Amino acid sequence: MNKPLRRVAIFCGLLILALLLRDNWLQFVRADELNSHPKNTRVRIERYANERGNIIVDGKPITGSVDSKDPYYKFKRTYTDGPMWAPVTGYASQAYDANQIEKIEDGILTGNDDRLFFDRTLAMFTGEKKKGGDVVTTLSGAAQKAAYKGLGKNTGAVVAIEPKTGKILALASTPSYDPSSFAGYSRKDEKAWVALENDKNKPKQNRAIREIYPPGSVFKVVTAAAALENGKVTDINAATDTPEGWKIPLSNKEMINHAKGCADASLKRALDISCNSVFAKLGDDVGVEKMNEMAEKFGFNAEQFTPVRSSASVYDKKADRGGNALSSIGQFNTATTPLQMAMVTAAIANDGKLMKPYMIDQLRAPNLDVIKQNEPEEMSRPVSPQNAQLLQQMMESVVTNGTGGNADLNMDGVKVGGKTGTAQHGDKNAKRPYAWFISYAKTSEGSPVAVAVIVEDSEADREDISGGGLAAPIARDVMKAVLKSRG
Repeated sequence: MNKPLRRVAIFCGLLILALLLRDNWLQFVRADELNSHPKNTRVRIERYANERGNIIVDGKPITGSVDSKDPYYKFKRTYTDGPMWAPVTGYASQAYDANQIEKIEDGILTGNDDRLFFDRTLAMFTGEKKKGGDVVTTLSGAAQKAAYKGLGKNTGAVVAIEPKTGKILALASTPSYDPSSFAGYSRKDEKAWVALENDKNKPKQNRAIREIYPPGSVFKVVTAAAALENGKVTDINAATDTPEGWKIPLSNKEMINHAKGCADASLKRALDISCNSVFAKLGDDVGVEKMNEMAEKFGFNAEQFTPVRSSASVYDKKADRGGNALSSIGQFNTATTPLQMAMVTAAIANDGKLMKPYMIDQLRAPNLDVIKQNEPEEMSRPVSPQNAQLLQQMMESVVTNGTGGNADLNMDGVKVGGKTGTAQHGDKNAKRPYAWFISYAKTSEGSPVAVAVIVEDSEADREDISGGGLAAPIARDVMKAVLKSRG
């Protein structure tokens, strides 16, 4: 073979080798990435080629599938009470992919999950149509309805948790949207999607887990926990050394109280009437390092997965003394999701033990066999049982003697603990404040429910906005719904 031919042969050999390497790279290394790529239309066609499995609440499906009469996308997703359940289900759209549970458990719902291989194989031999599996949630229909109805036309969110297990019982966010409105890929679906994308009220935003807010005075229970755990307070009924004009460290500004009687108020009384000076001073006494340590034991500064991702709540690790004092009353850079404040409340109600929050109870095959059963998992122990019980005494006093009276259930054998919060925000606090309320109900058998409510905006006048006035009645109704549903 002469030299030119040899060069051509070597070049062709290198081309073939490159093609083989490229082919193997695509088939084996990038296969999963390409299969799940949002622009791969075959993925979407496969997703809707058969009836999708359902998301289950209280033993009943809140989703469905209908024949869409389309040659490519055979089935279209439907939702029962879509706006109420959208923060839980997310959406599954022929045109716009999927999110939340619909996305995370897509393999189970489509029937394509490897754990359903036997079911798919059996269907091939029996001639049965391929079906998706079901996702069984921990949600309570009664609690979710109470939360959604309570929020009404207001902008806000509600999270309810079962403290003993971490099961999420309610996850509501308003304003909401109907996932059915863009489940197909027609012009009508496109119009609905574009309208939602352009809506200034952000109805697709899951405020319960993705929005972080200044917590205001509801954060004072975390500061109280830090003071007790670090020995800064040993008697919740003893007077504190807190002057009325307590000055914020590194400044000449005095901490403003919105209640009378805060000078030297006991920890219990200070929580009753929400004294800023007492809790700011306690935060300063504890120090930024220990305050941050306590916040992180409750879950701050870390994302949570339910399995849907929740944004990380924030406690500023590098705040100076003045910033830490303000952070200790839920101001400065402190920011939290409603889920996070429900976790704080649940840990206190559960005698100091924080359980990992979750909202999927089990995954089921089409034949109803359980593929995966989720079990309660301890996350941390932010406070001792003794200090948790002191915090409970204080929070129950807030409802019976303080600002949280609107949350009282007036039910025999049921104690309610709570804390109000009115969080200022905006330039020079000019915007309408956020109304917060956290609470739990407790019976002789322990606490079946802990709740966090935020009303971000409402039709009420500014002077009428308060955690006790707007948010507490919603928490009360959610707690009542859980207790009634359990007999």
